[in-house]
Amino acid sequence: MLPQMVDWQHLNWQPNAEQQLQFQRLYELIIKGNQTLNLTRITEPLHFWEKHLWDSLRGIMPLLEVRGERLEVRGERLEEELVQHSAFKIVDIGTGAGFPGIPTAIALPDSQVTLLDSTRKKIAFLDSLIAELSIGNVNTVTGRAEVVGKESQHQQAYDIALIRAVGSASVCAEYALPFLKSGGLAVLYRGNWTTEETETLQNTVKRLGGAIEKVEEFTTPLSNSIRHCVYIRK
Repeated sequence: MLPQMVDWQHLNWQPNAEQQLQFQRLYELIIKGNQTLNLTRITEPLHFWEKHLWDSLRGIMPLLEVRGERLEVRGERLEEELVQHSAFKIVDIGTGAGFPGIPTAIALPDSQVTLLDSTRKKIAFLDSLIAELSIGNVNTVTGRAEVVGKESQHQQAYDIALIRAVGSASVCAEYALPFLKSGGLAVLYRGNWTTEETETLQNTVKRLGGAIEKVEEFTTPLSNSIRHCVYIRK
């Protein structure tokens, strides 16, 4: 069983009962799929919660904060504005076992999430997983990012591009930015990060018509590991 975490530390967000059940079922299906597919080495419940669920949602924390703003902060037009700004078109590039895309889809039910991976077996597994979870805001695409990103239905079609553990930061940027609309945001999930990496990435991003908006360092809540998210604006 996944832990019933009272505090999803620093996310300013808490799953409702239905979302908690979806996360539990997701965990069970991943563990079952792991018996025949190499999906993840992280199977212990606490580690799964931290490294797959919490970590996935930590990268999209700015979107969770938009959904969770209080009425008194923004006045009478808040509900209308949240409807306009909480429904995003998101692509998860190199999704693998569905992270961070599936937790994102569960947390942001008004958004549409596309899971992209080049491995047909993994996409077939994700199709069955999505059906069993009854998540209606997720679809899958099989293909290589550098090819799919040039197709008319995907090029400059997304508000948010998520990319986790797929090559160097510069390679991730080259994969992600073609998918984004002008003003869209790429979120690169990284482990360690250095100023030298920022300098190298800046050159790539500038060539692709983007800019590094923020590099955010954070500590995971259970293992106290240092992680980074790099946010790139198209």
